[in-house]
Amino acid sequence: MKVGVIVFPGSNCDRDMQWVFQGLLGLPTRMVWHQDSDLGDLDAIVIPGGFSYGDYLRCGAIARFSPAMRSVIEAAEQGKPVLGVCNGFQILTEAGLLPGALIRNENLHFVCDRVSVKVERSARLWTEGYAAGQVLNLPIAHGEGRYYADPDTLKQIEDKGQVLFRYAGRNPNGSWNQIAGICNDRGNVLGMMPHPERAADAALGSTDGLALFQTMTAALVSV
Repeated sequence: MKVGVIVFPGSNCDRDMQWVFQGLLGLPTRMVWHQDSDLGDLDAIVIPGGFSYGDYLRCGAIARFSPAMRSVIEAAEQGKPVLGVCNGFQILTEAGLLPGALIRNENLHFVCDRVSVKVERSARLWTEGYAAGQVLNLPIAHGEGRYYADPDTLKQIEDKGQVLFRYAGRNPNGSWNQIAGICNDRGNVLGMMPHPERAADAALGSTDGLALFQTMTAALVSV
């Protein structure tokens, strides 16, 4: 299998993602410039964190219209796994691949910290490597990470079990229902604000995020 990491002007977690997939898991990984629309050789796509297009207008608003994202939307509709972390999560909501929106943190400050994140349920493609209710310690770094959705949408994603990660205890940004990460109804698109790639290598002091990437890889290999 081959993984693609989308690179926008302003991306700053793209190499972190490349290291996890290529360096730690030994998977062929292609860095995809935002103007490249040919993603046909990829089995899974990752949209990393950063400040795409300088976060002008609002986070992810410009990135949503890039040629690469048009192809990401097509890949998601085909059922290919798509992972968006931090700015990637923001882009996925702007592109309509995930419901809701990420808005300014409740305290209006940029937050860079480590937080406790609870795994809500075991989902084959993303969280099967964790136990339901397991609490992870993951880094966050965002100014617009507060998950928001209208009441009807919020009820729908809760009823359908689309919330895969929730902040445990302290809510660092005021996200509704403590939401830290959600998937689409089909289950192949995941967006999350915490950074699992920054907690995947023991050299960084934690491997709490590694199982997410291992589960994703195992699910694809078994197809």
